[in-house]
Amino acid sequence: MAFKHLFKVKLNWTSKQNPEESSKKFYSRTHQIKIEGKQVLDISAAKAFKGDPELYNPEDLLLSSLVSCHMMSYLYVCSQNGIEVLEYSDNAEGILEVNPDGSGRFVEVRLYPKVTIVNSDKIDLALELHTKANQLCFIANSCNFPVLHNASCEVA
Repeated sequence: MAFKHLFKVKLNWTSKQNPEESSKKFYSRTHQIKIEGKQVLDISAAKAFKGDPELYNPEDLLLSSLVSCHMMSYLYVCSQNGIEVLEYSDNAEGILEVNPDGSGRFVEVRLYPKVTIVNSDKIDLALELHTKANQLCFIANSCNFPVLHNASCEVA
């Protein structure tokens, strides 16, 4: 039996356009995301899409969700397999393809997890478990593009 969980997000946007600019094809891309009990996120479009480069954008957040979910899934499968992880870092990259009509989509995300573990005899297993973590990752399972891994592992 599958368990279902409901997540809620509230988005607020207000036009900051001056009346004399109303004939122009410009609108603010800055908005706020509110999640109950959490700090408000100020969001904009990516700089390439005329957004505020100092704010998070949906593409940043998608990539962040993938690396975070993969790490948590990975730590889970490592704990199930007796692997003590001391450090975990990632420098993920996502390729966004934009079509001439303005539509677009991510076509690939590549994770570069670097893991430090305690036992040298478990390096091969630690590397293999990235595949299992990807199979369990809620966010990766929700994507329609490949999430690839170039993992490395070392011993403390």
